[in-house]
Amino acid sequence: MTPTIELPAPPALAPLLARGALLSPFKRPRPEAGYPRTRLVLPALRVDTARLTAYERVCGFPTGSASPGDALPVTYPHVLGFPLAMRLMSGPDFPLPLLGLVHTSIRITRYRATPATGAYELTVHVDGLAPHRRGTQAAVVTEMRDGGDVVWESRSTYLARHRTASGQRKDQEGEREPLPAVDEWRLAGDVGRRYGAASGDRNPIHLHPLTARLFGFPRAIAHGMWTVARCLAAHGTPDAARVRADFRAPVLLPGTVTYAARGGRFALRGDGGRVHLTGEVSPL
Repeated sequence: MTPTIELPAPPALAPLLARGALLSPFKRPRPEAGYPRTRLVLPALRVDTARLTAYERVCGFPTGSASPGDALPVTYPHVLGFPLAMRLMSGPDFPLPLLGLVHTSIRITRYRATPATGAYELTVHVDGLAPHRRGTQAAVVTEMRDGGDVVWESRSTYLARHRTASGQRKDQEGEREPLPAVDEWRLAGDVGRRYGAASGDRNPIHLHPLTARLFGFPRAIAHGMWTVARCLAAHGTPDAARVRADFRAPVLLPGTVTYAARGGRFALRGDGGRVHLTGEVSPL
């Protein structure tokens, strides 16, 4: 039986980040490694309206979701569950090093609108490890319940890069067919710091060129969840919907990107047409 730990409040992120950083050099990632089977639960979480407003602003969503009847942005429950995911991923029994861990994809299902004024039960657990051509990937599942019913759930994958036997085959990047450009966004160098302050995700690869270089990036890179949130703020999402997003290449900060969309599909492209993100929204 999967052990469940009920938490009285979201854990503080700074100590978890510090613990994960200190333990990272001792981690030896591999797909067959053991991983934590614990399910963490926040039984009655309420939204901090100031942090929500800061999140809406940096991601481009209309502000004011804390008003009665208004729904949370479709990506915001990921932020609410992030401290629980960090507690699991920063622990000694999680085999992937937290430093340099890259978010590679997310799948979201929202079954109905989720008012920002509600109280929700959040659960987070690690759903296994898998080999990836560039290393080892972990899946983390987050569920949000209202009155016992799952109203929102997601499955994220995180990659720890290391040498593998499969070699370095080139990504099959690109969209099924190029989507028409809709808008061009000029991204400031502080986007990673602003999103980190609103979300709590202060991974050093997002914060400053010097810390990003320690992990092989020439400049700080945007959070993957910021890029998908920014696209969904522009695209729009039905109350009941499925969202798919795959993070294909890092977005360097500062920089300029092109938002492209048609129908339910969207993408983010950079210089030379390089694809940073592909995604799709479909109603339930």
